[in-house]
Amino acid sequence: MKGESRGYILETYDRHFELPDLGPIGANGLANARDFKYPKAAFKNKNEPWKMINKYQGKMFIADIDHSPFNVVAWHGNYSPFKYDLRLFNTINSVSFDHPDPSIFTVLTVKSADVGVALADFVIFPPRWMVAEQTFRPPYFHRNCMSEFMGLITGIYDGKSEGFQPGGGSLHSTMTPHGPDYETFSKASSVTLGPQKIEDTLAFMFETSLMMRVSKWGLYGDAEDAKTSEKADWVLQKDYYKVWEGFKGDFDGK
Repeated sequence: MKGESRGYILETYDRHFELPDLGPIGANGLANARDFKYPKAAFKNKNEPWKMINKYQGKMFIADIDHSPFNVVAWHGNYSPFKYDLRLFNTINSVSFDHPDPSIFTVLTVKSADVGVALADFVIFPPRWMVAEQTFRPPYFHRNCMSEFMGLITGIYDGKSEGFQPGGGSLHSTMTPHGPDYETFSKASSVTLGPQKIEDTLAFMFETSLMMRVSKWGLYGDAEDAKTSEKADWVLQKDYYKVWEGFKGDFDGK
């Protein structure tokens, strides 16, 4: 691929990403080790200007060099870059009833010192079949002891009917209640639950037991505040809370 590209980055400062323990799932399922690809040894011996960019203690540093930094044939050590095609993820889901925990969609995890508590999880919601009966299928209303950053790569997320565009993101911090918007809730509450194929979508979630803070750039772009930024309306969705307007209490005590 040539030209400009955009994406999401998750950076951790402790431990490393690894495949999650499969437990009762067994040997096959979720992301398989065989599908991760590593580069072959190669080099580029060219004497031309390059810029070396290095991140150190949260700051970026640039150094000008007069040759290609890829003038090596291989590397030696325990680290190597890899890539993984998310379309190869083997989705595990319910075939009876109820809504399984999103951990069944975990691609990679960074374990913490506490057993069962992740420092960070990378979770995806790819195309898949939904066949569970007697079940509210979209993500239900909940709050977590984890912080959730959601992003949409393509298509429409099954928990939001509008307002959540590809390239965007949402952050629900620890113990912040959230769930589907009113339109999604109404449709899912009345639809006949036959087998349904969720297609043409790919959403992901960065989940962490730590608190996350939105940067000033993330809130206001290049401007210092929303008042001086023409981009503020798309950088920060100020009326996000309105997706939950329209809900009425229907609990009858039974």
